[in-house]
Amino acid sequence: MIIIPAIDIQNRACVRLYQGDFDNSTTYADNPAAVAREWQAQGATLLHVVDLDGAKAGRPINNASINEIAAAVTIPFQLGGGIRTIAGIEAAFALGAARVVLGTVAVTDRELVATACQRYPGRIVVALDARDGRITVRGWQETSALDALTLAQELIVLGVPHLLYTDIARDGALSGPNLAATAALVEAVSVPIIASGGVACLADLAALRDIGVEGVIVGKALYEGRFTLKEAIAHVA
Repeated sequence: MIIIPAIDIQNRACVRLYQGDFDNSTTYADNPAAVAREWQAQGATLLHVVDLDGAKAGRPINNASINEIAAAVTIPFQLGGGIRTIAGIEAAFALGAARVVLGTVAVTDRELVATACQRYPGRIVVALDARDGRITVRGWQETSALDALTLAQELIVLGVPHLLYTDIARDGALSGPNLAATAALVEAVSVPIIASGGVACLADLAALRDIGVEGVIVGKALYEGRFTLKEAIAHVA
């Protein structure tokens, strides 16, 4: 299992939201590229970069910051936030992303998702962002009628190679991950699952490892010094 540090960008700064609330964010650094360099220095092998302003606007906003991240590190990063067209996916790869994270279009445009998976094999991640088990869209601002498990099974048929599951109620709350929902997803589908939301301590990482996830995105716990990235990597090794 890999530990994937999160770099969420809002107004060109590195922030963390509380339970997906754009009006309840904490700024941890004003230079996301410097943060990326630090995570690489501590041993990260993959970064999770999100254009929060882009997710809310429905189009990429923070490309300048993402360019700086790409220039600052040699490790790969996956990029999400407001990417809802094939042109947007191509632009994300042009910025240097190794993988592109799609969210809203998994609900609104399945044909686009299938096309992207065929055109970029192995490089598409679909985010299952759930609140009370229901999938949210448009930067977590709207809740759909779809449940996460059903959507996951439908996406596998389209050829989606990676799924990212986030329990929004846990995200940024340091309340522990939703182990039951994550385990149910791992058991239900055959593709690798990345877990996100709620990690507060090293024991949470071990619990997710034992469930069988491919990786865990960690944000607030790292930024607030609950443990270091080096400690996290060593703990799950």
